[in-house]
Amino acid sequence: MRALQYRKVGSAPEVVEIPTPEPGPGEVLLKVTAAGVCHSDIAVMSWPVENFPYRLPLTLGHEGAGIVAALGAGVRGVALGESVAVYGPWGCGRCIKCAAGEENYCLHAAELGISPPGLGAPGAIAEYMIVDDARHLVPLGDLDPVRTVPLTDAGLTPYHAVKRSLPKLLPGSTAVVIGTGGLGHVAIQLLRAMTAAKVIALDVTEQKLELARRVGAHETVISDEQAAGKVKAITGGLGAQAVFDFVGAPPTTATAGDCAGVDADVTIVGIGGGTLPVGFGAMPFEVSVKAPYWGSRDELIEVFELARNDAVEVHVEPYSLDDAPLAYERLHAGAITGRAVITPNG
Repeated sequence: MRALQYRKVGSAPEVVEIPTPEPGPGEVLLKVTAAGVCHSDIAVMSWPVENFPYRLPLTLGHEGAGIVAALGAGVRGVALGESVAVYGPWGCGRCIKCAAGEENYCLHAAELGISPPGLGAPGAIAEYMIVDDARHLVPLGDLDPVRTVPLTDAGLTPYHAVKRSLPKLLPGSTAVVIGTGGLGHVAIQLLRAMTAAKVIALDVTEQKLELARRVGAHETVISDEQAAGKVKAITGGLGAQAVFDFVGAPPTTATAGDCAGVDADVTIVGIGGGTLPVGFGAMPFEVSVKAPYWGSRDELIEVFELARNDAVEVHVEPYSLDDAPLAYERLHAGAITGRAVITPNG
């Protein structure tokens, strides 16, 4: 089969021919219908060799959907030919977090060497992929795999973040979304569907802010050194009750902190290396700073229900497997509007 692999630290990913895997006991083989392209992959491929945590070559893609093609011994709960999406943050399945469906916070994954697909385990940008357990598959039913597959990360991650701040997002409140790309433009839709908050979107270009307006942002602001002041002006000097930073670079985390009002939530989702100081006087009183990771299995099911009810839709740019390297080039250049999706089998 063909797959997109990161084969050498510092090199571009390439499409290669590798053996088609066979499912072992408890495993499921998927014929991949769609796989998302994420900024996290760019971050992984920017790590230097001395800090690189995964074995190479690595098949990329941690957002996956497919048709069940074969079942390993003992597999129950899925049927051949079923259209499914992959829940990505795999855990041990036995600790207290996994028992609650929160495999994104598995207590033993690191020590057991359990990695998500595309982030250690072979990923979804391939004609076929192995899923380690049927519990990591969520039925798609009549949902379009290409339009739905980004929801496994670009939908689940902001949903998990927004859900934790719902008590703050009452009528009259304000939510700020920094970075309106793959995750951010979904977060805007989630905030509009789940809360009564005014949504202010920040990004670096008018093109990205136009998408933000199209998906429901009430106000848009260019993300620069004046952005926090403009947010304060829009909120009558009070600041926002929740700020979601989907970039996470030092300039945006600083802006996120400056946008926060008293008793606000600041949630740093992006992995751009930025941090915020926490302590008395560093920010307004009782500001909470969070750095969440992905979301739980039940939350992914909830996100799919929102999609079925047309409450959230990902703007996608489809690419063939042959054009997958180009998709990463465009993502790295900031030229993707929304989410790039690879269709490995056409």
